[in-house]
Amino acid sequence: MQVQLRAVLFIALIAMFCGSIGTMLWLGPERFPIDRPIMKMDGSSASSDNVSIDKLETTMELLEKNYVLDVDRQKLMTGAINGMVGALDDPYTVYMDKSEAKSFHDSMESSFEGIGAEVATEGDKIKVVSPIKGSPAERAGIKPNDYIISVNGKSIVGLDLFEAIKKIRGPKGTQAKLQIERAGLSEPITIVVVRDTIPIETVLSEMLSDKIGKIEVTQFSTTTADDFAGALADLEADGMKALIIDLRNNPGGLLDQVQLMMENFIPAGKVMMQMKPREGESEKFISAGAEKPYPVSVLINEGSASASEIMAAALRETIGSKLVGVTTFGKGSVQSTFAEQMNDGSNLKITIAKWLTPDGNTIHKKGVKPDVEVKQPDYFDVRPLTFEKTWKLDMVGDDVESAQKMLKGLGLHKGRTDGYFDAATENAIKALQQSKKIAATGQLDKTTAIALQDAVITSIRDAKNDAQLNRAVDIIKTEIKK
Repeated sequence: MQVQLRAVLFIALIAMFCGSIGTMLWLGPERFPIDRPIMKMDGSSASSDNVSIDKLETTMELLEKNYVLDVDRQKLMTGAINGMVGALDDPYTVYMDKSEAKSFHDSMESSFEGIGAEVATEGDKIKVVSPIKGSPAERAGIKPNDYIISVNGKSIVGLDLFEAIKKIRGPKGTQAKLQIERAGLSEPITIVVVRDTIPIETVLSEMLSDKIGKIEVTQFSTTTADDFAGALADLEADGMKALIIDLRNNPGGLLDQVQLMMENFIPAGKVMMQMKPREGESEKFISAGAEKPYPVSVLINEGSASASEIMAAALRETIGSKLVGVTTFGKGSVQSTFAEQMNDGSNLKITIAKWLTPDGNTIHKKGVKPDVEVKQPDYFDVRPLTFEKTWKLDMVGDDVESAQKMLKGLGLHKGRTDGYFDAATENAIKALQQSKKIAATGQLDKTTAIALQDAVITSIRDAKNDAQLNRAVDIIKTEIKK
């Protein structure tokens, strides 16, 4: 099930090299979008302005000949490309050098080392789109819309995306001490993430009660459509009467995969999505599939971005699927990669179109709103504990506030949650300590804090506490009866 407490799971690993995965349309020899390419590449120059090209070359030669220190021509070229890309003010159009391009490609394939979160630039900061399901980033408490401002004491504010990512990434087992700015908090918080190898398992399925199937899709990578089709067939063979597709915290991925998946539900002849290029009319992508005889609902949240937003909006507008959760991230653009044209192992990822819903609506910077808005309990998103000190009676602090919310979520505390350590908080901690066979001091020491977070994780993993899922189940039960 979807683990939401980005604020309590501890151990993180980031594969932040791919920026926000977003919706990717691969061009070149590796992959094509179903067999409906929306662009033709002939290898011709993107610009006929020879004057501008000459000016760039002249600048490089002048720097090489006259600069006080030795100049690395390749470094100058990379800087020039990054400057051009940066001038577009588009966080999803990025240049990748050879090593970054390899990391990006690997992220769509099988596994990678990092902390497990998808990021993009916003202004001069690195913004988290979504932590990957089950990753150290998620377990450590990284949340969608967090801003990472420093890594291991070194600021990454103002760095380009991949320079920042290089500092966040690292070998398995090493630590990334991240300073995080989070909406609603007056001061940055520190979260320590232990990097690891992150397998890309993108489809998870199970049969809930009353023969309601649930398929969670964590991102859209190269095998997701096949894995999804297999999971769907297994659930149908087991007598599934309705389906819930869980797209929470899904940052996007390959466009061809989401198209193939949508054709499992959208009948032939119906528009699944539209793409609006810079010039000309929107291209409509028409389904060749067939509608299912059972109702389908979709779970979404603020970490659902790009391709997952395409799928959610399409299912609602074509077959009437109910969307349950909270408003999505709001990324309404599609990127293509141009590795072959770069011809040296590097890669250029360019926003080549805006995507529109089947009815022609745009969601960029607005997101997809749910039909039924359901927020998770407060303790699902509580600020993680720091373990920096022992808290006791009459002390005040953020850790106390977080502990109070966790204790309240576990049903051990009914009092204040403002960070003041009162007698009721002390009694709640004693109750926890007694249940975990810890010395009942009533103080929040490191041992107690770890036990508290573990208890919260267990509670969140229990499906009965997932308010969004439970509401979706109730809704789809009503659909089954119709």
